[in-house]
This record gives sequence, structure tokens and C-alpha cells, in this order.
Amino acid sequence: MKIGFVYAGQGSQSVGMGHDFYEESQLFRTTLDNAAENLKDELGLDIKDLSFNGPLEKLSLTAYTQPAMVAFAVGVTKMLESEGITPEYALGLSLGEYSALFAAGILSEEDVVKLVAKRGRFMTQAAEGLKVGMAAVLGLERTVIEECCARVSGETGKVVSPANYNCPGQIVISGDLEAVEKASAELKEAGAKRVLPLNVSGPFHTTLMKSAGDLLAKEMQKITFNPGRVQVVYNAIGRTKNEDETVPALLEKQVQSSVYLEDSIRFMYEQGVDTFVEIGPGKVISGFIKKTLTDVKIMNIEKSEDLRAVVTELRQ
Repeated sequence: MKIGFVYAGQGSQSVGMGHDFYEESQLFRTTLDNAAENLKDELGLDIKDLSFNGPLEKLSLTAYTQPAMVAFAVGVTKMLESEGITPEYALGLSLGEYSALFAAGILSEEDVVKLVAKRGRFMTQAAEGLKVGMAAVLGLERTVIEECCARVSGETGKVVSPANYNCPGQIVISGDLEAVEKASAELKEAGAKRVLPLNVSGPFHTTLMKSAGDLLAKEMQKITFNPGRVQVVYNAIGRTKNEDETVPALLEKQVQSSVYLEDSIRFMYEQGVDTFVEIGPGKVISGFIKKTLTDVKIMNIEKSEDLRAVVTELRQ
């Protein structure tokens, strides 16, 4: 058995997430208490209270979602580690990549929650005043979508590009609203089964996020990135990094370029990962894994009973 941890990204958040862990586990409780204290000045609120009590509209704001999700993931990862369960590979969807870096020992607990809080703020600032859109395109080949986006960008002078390669037959496009709507119409004509507009607050994973990437790069100069003890599969390249690639450079690139999730999942499988454990609210990545691979074990940890079930299963 070779275990891979996969971490949920923004969009999977839910009011009440982590409350049962907080009630039952001193380790998780200490983790969230520390995160709330460390983020108090940056956020101007108690991230623990927002996670437990909402409202969802506020929890779903990028600046708050990101530290809330990562604090949850850090707590669960520490609980698994206390049970002797660690991964050989770690992967996260967009925001979840930071949780993967914590699981690998590359980022410390304090640094990772502070960094994603800054990331959330930088991304919010980058999107201010922009009319943006994202849409999920179902049932078309990559090349068709890529060529359409490039053509529409050239015709309109606006940004639209693939943002997330999620799984076979599902790619998300993102950018300026005008360009996204035009590309969506053309992709329907090109044979897409469906094109579904997404309710988002920013043109995530496009060049419109460059200012966020620039600010993130400066912020990361203040942080120590450790060698790590677990292999991380990076969104921006769909594989582990080479010796000449650095974690800060890949994170800077990630915020403003495509997320190659399907490629990352396949890479882990090629390295022998046969057991995937998704950590975080919802089962979004598990759904993508099921559509990408057919012969692997997939488990989820959203609630405390899920963790107990995973521990029992992996100890057999």
C-alpha cells in the first residue's frame, strides 16, 4: 500500500467544519486555537468562530476561506500523524497545495496559516474592480478548449484561459467575463456537452492574478521552506519538482496559471500510489480521482467518524 494525501481547495468550505474534531481532540483544539490567535490581527476576526458558526457568505470570502480551510487541514493531518499515518505523496487542489506542503514538513504550522491568509488577501485585491467569470466545460478535449480560449483572447484582447484541468472531460476556464462568455458560447458550438458558469469572486489561475503572485513572492522571502520529508506533487507542473525548481517559484506560478490536477493524480498513480485519502470538507477531489482512475482505494476525512474509519482501515 502506498498512501497519498489530497487536500480540498476553496469552494469546499462549510459552516461547522472542524467543530466535532474540536470537541473531541485536544490536538485539533490546540491547532485551531493557535491559528485563531496567530490570524487575529491579519483577519480582524476569530477564524475558528467563523468556521463553526458562519455565516457561509462570509466564510466563503476568499480572504477567510483560505486560512479556515488550511487550519482545518493542518489539524486533521496532525491527528493522522499522531496515529502513525503519514503519506508518501501529498497533493492539494489550488489552496490545498499549502496543506500538502505542511504535511510534507516543507512549511511550518504557523507559517502556512499566515501565508494563506496573506494569499487570500492578495487574491481578493487582485480581483477588485474586475468583471470576471469562470465556467466548467464538460465533454471536450483539452486542445479544443485551449485553442478556443487562445482565439477568443486574441479577438477580444481580454483574458480567458484554462484554469483547472480537473479530470477527463472537465476543464474550468477563467478570465474576463466578456471573454469567458464568448468562449463558453463557442465551446458549446464546438460540441461541449455542457458549459456551466461558476459563482466566483475572482479570475483565479489566470494572468489576471499576476499582482497577487508578485505580492506572494515578496511575502515568501520572509518564510523558511524546509527540505521536506514527503514528496509533493505541484499544481503548476503536474508532478514533483526537479532540483532546479523551487517551492516559492511554483507557488508564485500556481496562483496565476493553470492547475493540472488530472495530471497530478495520474502522476501519483504512476509512482505507485494506490490509496488516496482526501482531507477537507466535501468529496470534490475524490470525484475527480474516480473519473480519472478505476483501480484505487479512495477515502475521505470530513468528520471525526471519517478519521476513525480511515485509521481503522489503514491499520489493517
